[in-house]
Amino acid sequence: MEELLQTLAAEMNQPLQYVKNVVELLDEGNTIPFIARYRKELHGAMDDTTLRTLADRLQYLRNLAQRREEIRKSIAAQDKLTDELSAAIDGAATLSELEDLYRPYKPKRRTRATVAKEKGLEPLALKLFAQERDLPAPEELAQAYVNPDLSVNTVEEALAGASDIVAEMISDDAAIRKTLRSLMQRMAVMRTTAAKGKEEETSVYQLYYDFSQPLSKLQGHQVLAINRGEREGFLKASIAVDREQALICVRRAVLIPGSSATAFVRTAAEDAYDRLIAPSMERELRTTLTDNANEGAIHNFALNLRPLLMQPPVKGHVTMGLDPGYSHGCKVAVVDATGKVLDTAVVYPTFSKAKRDEAITKLAALIRKHGVEHIAIGNGTASRETESTVCELLGKVSGVSYMIVSEAGASVYSASPLAAEEFPQYDVNLRSAVSIARRMQDPLAELVKIDPKAIGVGQYQHDLPEKRLDEALGGVVEDCVNAVGVDLNTASASLLRRVSGLNATTAKNIVAYREENGAFTARKQVLKVPKLGAKAYEQAAGFLRVPESKQILDNTGVHPESYDAAEKLLVLCGYKLQDVADGKLSELPKRAEAFGMEQAAKECGVGVPTLRDIIKELCKPGRDPRDELPAPILRTDVLEMKDLKPGMVLTGTVRNVIDFGVFVDIGVHQDGLVHISRVCDRYIKHPSEVVSVGDIVKVAVLEVDEKRKRISLTMRDLPKET
Repeated sequence: MEELLQTLAAEMNQPLQYVKNVVELLDEGNTIPFIARYRKELHGAMDDTTLRTLADRLQYLRNLAQRREEIRKSIAAQDKLTDELSAAIDGAATLSELEDLYRPYKPKRRTRATVAKEKGLEPLALKLFAQERDLPAPEELAQAYVNPDLSVNTVEEALAGASDIVAEMISDDAAIRKTLRSLMQRMAVMRTTAAKGKEEETSVYQLYYDFSQPLSKLQGHQVLAINRGEREGFLKASIAVDREQALICVRRAVLIPGSSATAFVRTAAEDAYDRLIAPSMERELRTTLTDNANEGAIHNFALNLRPLLMQPPVKGHVTMGLDPGYSHGCKVAVVDATGKVLDTAVVYPTFSKAKRDEAITKLAALIRKHGVEHIAIGNGTASRETESTVCELLGKVSGVSYMIVSEAGASVYSASPLAAEEFPQYDVNLRSAVSIARRMQDPLAELVKIDPKAIGVGQYQHDLPEKRLDEALGGVVEDCVNAVGVDLNTASASLLRRVSGLNATTAKNIVAYREENGAFTARKQVLKVPKLGAKAYEQAAGFLRVPESKQILDNTGVHPESYDAAEKLLVLCGYKLQDVADGKLSELPKRAEAFGMEQAAKECGVGVPTLRDIIKELCKPGRDPRDELPAPILRTDVLEMKDLKPGMVLTGTVRNVIDFGVFVDIGVHQDGLVHISRVCDRYIKHPSEVVSVGDIVKVAVLEVDEKRKRISLTMRDLPKET
């Protein structure tokens, strides 16, 4: 265990004691959000992303240690475990190195070498492979192994069998494989061609019909595209390395000059490489490339999901949600400031001018009746026509603005059992309109109802390993929900289940308890909820808000275990608890610093990091970290693709960040692409170094292709706006 902890500490560049503390906290059943927020003294204020990386790596190293012991036991059971081999097993740093060491001892299916061994040819193979200087000629040695009873009828057959055994021994050599793996990672090239019959066919894979790229320069998105192109029958792919260079590595490892058997072993080595090693290494490399590409894509998806979930809410306004459509019309839902549905309707602005006028009249009436301030328009089918109708509508009503909202996943939610349970009285399309309105009011609270994979801010998500993707995205959702905090009296079960320490069952039980007994009046009251015990309460309490509580600290991020510390701090700095509610603590940070943070922390019985968090929470009780981010763009006019001209400077919202660029919504229903080379004026490996989903950015139009619906943008060298 100590060695594992030291490895983790070195890899994470963290003090050993901090790593040890985190591992202990994880093993005790504490959640990442709880550890990140309320145990900072024990880990030096690592953030949730770092802690999740540490937890993932811990699991890998534990799996490696378990596999190491399984292999050791298996080899020992064969009476073949030497001190040297045992040390090599201990020194293996990766699963692939470990499996290389195990390869010669692993139970094999029937191979040419095992058949040769059954014919009694292993002693011949070992003599020839030893390549002693005074060894007789291979043909002379082989005479003794000709045995028709064992189907070895000639010297040639004996030597062929011995060659198969030697080839397998060379193929199973861990050191040779390690050397070749390193060579291929540095020198191999991925080559792809069009599959037979697809050479002239137009497809999204045309770029790869004649493609060649060194593995060292191959991008993750290219790997995933090639894999999909192969699966769909458009591409043929292979990995090639200079054969002669590879053979030099093999020969150097096995040939002993000056023996009569050297030429024999050379031929066996070439057979080992061509027949066994090269195909095996190619499969391994393809797997490694795919695994790395998957991890990169999952990381990118998680990176994009976080800012999307943390988009600033447009809270406290009556909002109209529009789910555009053609034949079935545009579905309308009006929700109040808390998201409660006030009214629904269906209008048909795309049918005719008369129907469009009728839609405008109907929408205007709903706006006046309910005091609608904002309109959220889904960005799907018929969105452009709906936006145009809304812009005409805004000329007839005052004080109303609109925003285009991503519909990604809305149809998944509206057809789900959760939506049916929430809105049994509405059909699927009207549920979508409600969801679109609520996404504008509070993106996080609405998006947690949807499988993160359906939100669509990644690439090739349908090709990625589902379990791993679910784990990564689930972690992001959990971190975001806990960073914001949850109102215990208004949160849905979908939101509550993402709170640290809670699960689907306890979340439903909280909602059921609330409906049966009325609003919670204190944090500790949640302990009365069935199946929610002391450990779950410890993990969850700090993230639950109860605005109705008489205990003011119940509506802050201060954990109940630190209430005494918070009250002592207030007394030390000359305040009382009521001053928190009255917002009179603007001087608290200065007074605490003047007293001395170390001394204040000691007096309060907490560490300095926890004390600083308490101060932050007391100064802004019930604060929402999303409010500090730039507000979303609310529009009052419409822009069409034909209005765009090269050189125009526009403000847009980043919708997706992928390996080769950034997609930006500039308000024309077709996101524009900023290629990675146009994101900034310095070299970057990935656009996420500069921008995140949800960022408001300035872009200039480079090129517009209306026919192919493509817009090229730049964030570099912007011309001055006129």
